[in-house]
Amino acid sequence: MDQEEGSTTVDNIVTQFNTYEDFLDSQITTLDLYYLGDEGLARQLVELGYRGTGEVVKREDFEARKAAIEIARLAERTQKKTLTSAGKDLHDNFLKALAVREEDNRSGRVSSVIFIRDRNSHGQEVSGYIDYAHRLKIEDFEVYFSGKKRLLPRPTDMSFYNWDSHVAVWNSTPNYQVIADNPKGLLFKYKRDRKILNVDPKAQPGDNSTRTPIQTELYIQAVIFDHVSRRKT
Repeated sequence: MDQEEGSTTVDNIVTQFNTYEDFLDSQITTLDLYYLGDEGLARQLVELGYRGTGEVVKREDFEARKAAIEIARLAERTQKKTLTSAGKDLHDNFLKALAVREEDNRSGRVSSVIFIRDRNSHGQEVSGYIDYAHRLKIEDFEVYFSGKKRLLPRPTDMSFYNWDSHVAVWNSTPNYQVIADNPKGLLFKYKRDRKILNVDPKAQPGDNSTRTPIQTELYIQAVIFDHVSRRKT
């Protein structure tokens, strides 16, 4: 039996039996018990390969594979629980774009900055830049992916501007430092690798960064900037 076949055999056995003892018992016949007269001895002989009706699987192999399968199962359950976009029927391109980026932003593989321009509940036009990974950590995005609420910039986000009241606010986040005094426009420095993200649509976004305009029916304008950090962890 080659290594791949052996792994498949162990996987099948681990899936079928809850414990190693259950597997051993399945290999013991009534005749074995009659002649040996001891269930513990019969199990030992099966484990050593002297008795049994099937494959020989070592206890350490069984338990190691059992643990690996359990870890994978728990990881899958945690991921499904964590990703608030999972299982949602998303129709708008903006929500689809957020869903595609959710896992990478939660894990830190990608850091996305969301620009939104639209009208708030008072009919005022507002715009701003949102640190997606940070907002994911501090609030439940279930309401956005389910369509109960619309994601809008707030005065506590990286930047916020109310076009009616002319109120402008900038805030650094755990991921980005805001550079608001740049003569050429607003810049964000990603704290992990210190790379600059330029959100000027006429300029290049910067090293390891991309700018993606989103065609959406939810907002007047939406753009997502994605930055991939090259710093080793």
